[in-house]
Amino acid sequence: MDSHQLPQNIDVELLRTFATVCRLRSFSAAAAAVLRNQSTISLQIKRLEAILDRRLLNRSTHFVEPTEEGRALLEPAQRMIELNDQLLGRPLQPVAHGRVRLGTPEDFATFHLPDVLARFSRSHPRVDLEVKCDLTLNLVKRFRAGDFDLILIKREPQSAPSRGGTKVWREELVWVGAKLVRAAADIALPLALSPEPCVYRKRALDGLRRSKRRWRISYTCESLAGTIAAVKAGLGITVLPREMVPSDLEVIGRSHRLPALPDAEIALLQHRTLSAAAALLSSHIVDSLERR
Repeated sequence: MDSHQLPQNIDVELLRTFATVCRLRSFSAAAAAVLRNQSTISLQIKRLEAILDRRLLNRSTHFVEPTEEGRALLEPAQRMIELNDQLLGRPLQPVAHGRVRLGTPEDFATFHLPDVLARFSRSHPRVDLEVKCDLTLNLVKRFRAGDFDLILIKREPQSAPSRGGTKVWREELVWVGAKLVRAAADIALPLALSPEPCVYRKRALDGLRRSKRRWRISYTCESLAGTIAAVKAGLGITVLPREMVPSDLEVIGRSHRLPALPDAEIALLQHRTLSAAAALLSSHIVDSLERR
């Protein structure tokens, strides 16, 4: 580099706009999200592309998606945005350390938590995370026994037995089956479900009973991977959050005359007295999932 040439800096606002456009796949939606007009969003993207000297987005009449170079930029851009927000939001925060024990359902941990926990670990490298997956009922029992500092649980929205905690997620549940597999309406519907007690299982069976549809449990497995493998093999259909449906399975419902499924809720429970590290993780989980 020329000794007289000053290094060029990237405005975090440009990265935030880029990340928002990628997430919403629309300039107009991104403009509404960041309280700017659409022309401003377009100019910011052009400015970022000019600074980096590369095309970051493919634009069409229906949606916007990142180019290969745009996808490569997205992760470091998000890290810079998070660091900027951390410095502005908690400039005097002391270094946290110690162990935090978190319990979570397997499916939620598999799909939603890895990125959330990875960001926390990068921000708080001296905190040792201990994450364990289990069924909700087991998590609650172990939480009451003092085995966890925090737990994420599936529950009925605002149900009396699960009252308390902080709602962090609402899941749209759908019926899922192997592609091209159809179950005749005059035979018992084969189901691949988790064992009791399971919110998804309860949703499925309650709905089938209300609709008076015949059913049978053909496959029971505590593992999400095992259940999905059974569904892919055509051994039964199951219930999953819409966001977690694998690409080689399909959402079914009307084609099988299946009942609509109410949403499920994910809540965070924590002890009244938490270490500083556990309190930081609790806030991080809530804030991260609310932003999603």
